[in-house]
Amino acid sequence: MNVRETLLEVVYSILPITLIVAVLGVTIGRLPAEDFVYFAVGTVMVILGLTLFFMGAKLGFLPIGEVMGSALVERGKLWLMVAVGFVMGFVVTVAEPDVQVLAGQVATVSEGAVGKLLLVSSVALGVGIAVALALLRMFLNVPLIYLLGASYLLVFTLGIFTSPNFLGVAFDSGGVTTGPMTVPFILALGVGVASVSSKKKSSTDSFGLVALASVGPILAVLILGVFYR
Repeated sequence: MNVRETLLEVVYSILPITLIVAVLGVTIGRLPAEDFVYFAVGTVMVILGLTLFFMGAKLGFLPIGEVMGSALVERGKLWLMVAVGFVMGFVVTVAEPDVQVLAGQVATVSEGAVGKLLLVSSVALGVGIAVALALLRMFLNVPLIYLLGASYLLVFTLGIFTSPNFLGVAFDSGGVTTGPMTVPFILALGVGVASVSSKKKSSTDSFGLVALASVGPILAVLILGVFYR
């Protein structure tokens, strides 16, 4: 594990937005010096926190995901692979901080009409089903374009019938599920499945899982909007 390389990756990611906020704070916002101190301290804490998180993901999430994926294929039980994919997609989504933040904001704005638990459960259910279908696609050698095309056709169809209040929330739900908890594990799980499956040529077939995982919660929230008036 190269700590310096991971730290530089985080710094390069954080530095642009840090500079933009600092310039705007001086020129337009004219923030007091105390706020700049808090901002600087917070930036350092974010950099250190993300560095530790990515190191943990590379040391723990990625290897265990690949091991689980390959072990599922070697057992030769398709239902077990689909079931584990669903459970893991559901669990990592519930643990995703971005999902919790979005659900909290929706609950606040809606004044409790759409509860935090309800939204988190819907998003996690959508991701779980999408991951299960994505693993099934890899095993059955179904072209990715077919699933993505059908999924987004269904998204736009449901958008016509769902409540307008749920449209923005639905697409934001797809965005927040591509966070630091969900993506590393799902990608590693897909690499493990693709690397062992005899029907696949290479581990590059695992790509597309995140695309399907992000459309799953969009569909789930849109369906929720159709029935939740």
